[in-house]
Amino acid sequence: MIAALLANDRIRAARAHIERADEVTLARQAALSAIPAPTGAEAARGRRVAEMFGDAGLDDVTIDAVGNVRGWCGKRETGNDCVVLSAHLDTVFGPELDVSVSRRGLRLEGPGIADNARGLAALVTIGEALVRARVETQQPVLFVATVGEEGSGDLRGVRHLLGPSDRPTVRPSAFIALDGAGIERIVHRALGARRYRVTYAGPGGHSWAACGVANPANAVGRAVAMIAQLPTHNAPRTTHAVVRIGGGTSLNSIPQTAWFEIDLRSEDPRALQGIDEAVHATVTAALHEENRQRVPGTAPLAMDVRRVGDRPSGLTPRSHPLVQTAVAATRAMGHEHQLACASTDANIPIALGVPAVALGAGGRAGDAHLPTEWYENDKGALGIVRALLVTAAMAGARAA
Repeated sequence: MIAALLANDRIRAARAHIERADEVTLARQAALSAIPAPTGAEAARGRRVAEMFGDAGLDDVTIDAVGNVRGWCGKRETGNDCVVLSAHLDTVFGPELDVSVSRRGLRLEGPGIADNARGLAALVTIGEALVRARVETQQPVLFVATVGEEGSGDLRGVRHLLGPSDRPTVRPSAFIALDGAGIERIVHRALGARRYRVTYAGPGGHSWAACGVANPANAVGRAVAMIAQLPTHNAPRTTHAVVRIGGGTSLNSIPQTAWFEIDLRSEDPRALQGIDEAVHATVTAALHEENRQRVPGTAPLAMDVRRVGDRPSGLTPRSHPLVQTAVAATRAMGHEHQLACASTDANIPIALGVPAVALGAGGRAGDAHLPTEWYENDKGALGIVRALLVTAAMAGARAA
């Protein structure tokens, strides 16, 4: 299939456009990265992507109710029976961080320059290449820039795009996410994640006068220490991590509330459920132990466990045509593939039974999720060509 596409005159023209537009793609990448887009505040970057979609020639460009930017390539009748090509708009950085971009030779530096300004720029360039080369496909391609992929966003944009399984708004035949840099990795296994905020609450009081009342901070400490002793696993890989802690009002007061947040992950749904149950038992045990040690007659602590994130796990089998097409496209670019597991927008379609993968958009990158993030355009165009080939193949590109 990939060999036939490489010989297709219109696909060859689309590839040539991508290669000629390499510097234009980099300029788009830098421009988008310099627009702040914290999770939940992606509107400004979304508006700019919508303008780029329109300039690229995509049809029916819209911004939906949650902020996803959509544009179509090819004739369509409904949201079903299409191929989705996506990239997420948001970054992990807050609004206070300077997200300006600097360039030093081949290297672009700036927070979010690779994750995911690279994916967004590649998304625009692929759409432009398909339109300019007049590539015809049996199924239309829906280009989507999604909101809420990172952290607390909990894949909000793609959840809205695909909708619940019984009332889907879009149900594609294949879903391809462009996420970050690289040309070899093919994410076909969805890394499941559950995130919780555990809060203990009590009467509080003066640190001297009220000493002996149940202390929410003590309960947090007990819980965190006990969680640190819970085993993790390598087969399937399953992890837990306490990621944030807070509470209290002053240096001389027993807090009325204290809390922590925890991130649980596993490649396997049953293993994820197992560590979830173990953590719930642990935080309950910490509550009981702190209450047991309080001064008689004083009020006990209460506990609230709130789920703040739930990313499903699953996989697109390596034997599936989508994965095999991505493997073949990677080899056609002169590289060996790496099948991988990660948490991306592809998690949701995989959980809904839609074949999905996530691909890098070329080049090399480092310091992801740090202010020092960087991107180097080493074979950057090849990564975009790979995504073009996979998209065209799954959409059924017609012979020129």
